[in-house]
Amino acid sequence: MSATSARPILVVDDDPKIVRLVRTYLERDGHRVTEAADGRAALDSIAAELPALVVLDLMIPEVAGLEVLTRTREGGSRIPILVLSARGLTSDRIAGLEAGADDYLPKPFSPAELVLRVRRLLERSGDTNATPGARPVLTLGDLVVDRDRYEVRAADRLVVLTPTSFRLLVTLLEADGRVISRDGLLDAIYGRDDEIVLDRTIDAHIKRLRTQLGDDAEQPRYIATVRGAGYRALTGSPS
Repeated sequence: MSATSARPILVVDDDPKIVRLVRTYLERDGHRVTEAADGRAALDSIAAELPALVVLDLMIPEVAGLEVLTRTREGGSRIPILVLSARGLTSDRIAGLEAGADDYLPKPFSPAELVLRVRRLLERSGDTNATPGARPVLTLGDLVVDRDRYEVRAADRLVVLTPTSFRLLVTLLEADGRVISRDGLLDAIYGRDDEIVLDRTIDAHIKRLRTQLGDDAEQPRYIATVRGAGYRALTGSPS
């Protein structure tokens, strides 16, 4: 069953054929779709319509896709953003994820896979990753995660996280200091039937999460890297 929203999905691409293809498949899945052919129009639509999700090409006129992504995140928005781009090198994907994308699908792409990824992002945007009996509030020193309010505070500072970053943080905190491998984290936020998702995707999400929390990879307060194994939440109180 698809996850749909009363708010539209915004498709940002200057190629009419791509837009028609994406629109056709998303509408078949029950979504309402709006369009923007350049970055400036995309920013205006994001501000005015508050779409449920954005499908964003990077190589668009007026304002580049990466800048659209950066401005959207700097404005405090946690709208799920799926990058759909012909720039498919690993470095391009990592740059997009570090700039705030929730997912990255290179062109040429499978429309069916696009629909599946959109479903997952919409499901995550309305799900705090809680299960029956799960703790509604998770703490680690001065880091407080309130799942019911979808709120994160680090050193009493409100931190706005995207659904993917929120789920990643919750997964780490729920492990109570146990190491979670990159595969385990990929499984938690994407699902392992996603064959083209790279292990370095997690590294990019962790890097962005650390930046947002004010964490330092060399002297971590909240998230530690366990070389060759994965990541874990630090169980001691940050100093």
